[in-house]
Amino acid sequence: MDKNNGTFNILILNGRPASGKSEIIDLLMNTPPDVRRRKYHIANMDIIDDFSMLWVWFEEDHILSERLGRPRMHADANGYFKHNYLWHLLIERISLEYKKRQREEPAYHEQTTTVIEFARGSEHGGYTEAFQHLSDDLLRRASVVYVHVSFEESLRKNRRRFNPHRPGSILEHAVSDEKMRRVYRDDDWATFSTGDPHFLTVRSTHVPYVVFENEDDVTTGKPDVLADRLETVLGKLWELHCVRDEIDVTLSSLDLGVETEHDTAIRTLVK
Repeated sequence: MDKNNGTFNILILNGRPASGKSEIIDLLMNTPPDVRRRKYHIANMDIIDDFSMLWVWFEEDHILSERLGRPRMHADANGYFKHNYLWHLLIERISLEYKKRQREEPAYHEQTTTVIEFARGSEHGGYTEAFQHLSDDLLRRASVVYVHVSFEESLRKNRRRFNPHRPGSILEHAVSDEKMRRVYRDDDWATFSTGDPHFLTVRSTHVPYVVFENEDDVTTGKPDVLADRLETVLGKLWELHCVRDEIDVTLSSLDLGVETEHDTAIRTLVK
């Protein structure tokens, strides 16, 4: 599925915890399919969220420690990973899950948009390192929305959304204030995306991106405002997605090896 039928293959949602990523997914999931295709360029949705993988690890550690009297495998008693490379393992798992879906259903993207959600703080490598662990095939098909909120807004919403009866819920889980400050206060999106206002460059792949501004919290109790803003943001992203194919063809045909020529080609096509 691509520009010929008007929907994204892969949409990646990034942003701090509680920035509004899951609420955007919830809106899309509850939009009629024909409207979702027309307004947002999203087909049938298949969600890959690393929180679900992370929660399984926490459950396994609890069983090992509390039931079996064995050492924890993934995180300490306070929920901090024993090894930083486990953050990268989660991203590798996202790539693996995507590959498995393609293998099991050869025509996967004819009816499906894969929506990938994850947050990363600078403390464990940030988005700069995380995107290096996404497969080339996934990156070539991906477009990115970064949901931007300040750390203070992220902390406020994280506190508000927590439901102690549903700690493993995508929409109602929360991170402790201490962990929020340590892991997510510093966010490297600005430096990661600084090279180009429209495209991330990961290895040799150009990945279109847009920023969804949400400091005013349109993802809470403002469905009409959220729908309008999301339509505008994804409309811009769709335009960049279509341009990206032309960029790849242009760069391939010219066999460019000079950075200034690369930048000129991108600017020309975007205009």
